[in-house]
Amino acid sequence: MIEVLSAGALATVQDLGRTGALRWGVGSSGAMDPLALAAGNLLLGNEEGAAGVEVPVFPFQIRFTADCAFAVTGADCMARLDDAPMLPWWSHEAKAGHVLQLGVPRQDGPWRASRAYLCLAGGIDVPKVLGSRSTQLRGAFGGLDGRPLRRGDTLRAMAPGAGQRITGFGLRPPALDLPLQADGVTAVRVLPAAEYGNYTEASHAAFWSEGWKITAQSDRYGYRLAGTPLEPIAHIETRSHGIVPGVIQVPASGQPIIQMCDAQPSGGYPKIGTVIEADLWRLGQAPIGSSIRFVETTWDDAITALDQTQEWLHEARRLVDLYRDQRARS
Repeated sequence: MIEVLSAGALATVQDLGRTGALRWGVGSSGAMDPLALAAGNLLLGNEEGAAGVEVPVFPFQIRFTADCAFAVTGADCMARLDDAPMLPWWSHEAKAGHVLQLGVPRQDGPWRASRAYLCLAGGIDVPKVLGSRSTQLRGAFGGLDGRPLRRGDTLRAMAPGAGQRITGFGLRPPALDLPLQADGVTAVRVLPAAEYGNYTEASHAAFWSEGWKITAQSDRYGYRLAGTPLEPIAHIETRSHGIVPGVIQVPASGQPIIQMCDAQPSGGYPKIGTVIEADLWRLGQAPIGSSIRFVETTWDDAITALDQTQEWLHEARRLVDLYRDQRARS
């Protein structure tokens, strides 16, 4: 059991998302960085999709009200358990009464991440809604009462006993194994979308070469970008149609919007591109105010990139299981 000590941190309970509900007009939600959440769960012997707490605003504090194994992945936020520093991407044990504090994420390393994930042994125990424990903020369901966590909230872990888990080991963050940086700007691979050909050559050049700033109007619904306005060859008129996370739409202002985890399932703005699924975790960790760059890719390369992501998870699972088996025998 944990008690939230922070106020206004916009933290939410998330798992790997609510799949299969788009046909009912329900968005996917889920972790903005699914790799970090899956890794935290692997470290604890949980199912990869077990629910954890996504923390986008810092500092963030919780108190353990029972002994519990836990892991913090995602951003390196210089976590401390009482006065003891905690390694990131590592499995730890807490005793009842311990306070965990997550500080402002470090931005001086090779990977600037903005969200941390707190995973508990067995996963966070909240009801499933439409097959997922993820918080759906727009619909106000899932997670804890369909809302961000606030001071005084309590959450139960499904298997809190620290003695039931083997801890004291960690993983290397995938950002170090799968670098995709361009001149210090986070780069994500993009497939041209349906209305790409309706934009001018100058807009195409700006789209691929420019660093696009993630503005303060960005959130889990979408990243609003700022840069050279993208201009169509002629006015584009489209009916509202289905969209998914990663789709890059262009409203009349010419400033792109990338649909993120809490995006609505339909929209009418023209689509100029789509961030590939394998890079959505990287995009989800890009800090507000930072810049990103789009790198054109192909369908085959997008599939290969997704396979590489799955290979990283498979290898992480293998290493964790190997370590756990060795510890169990000793």
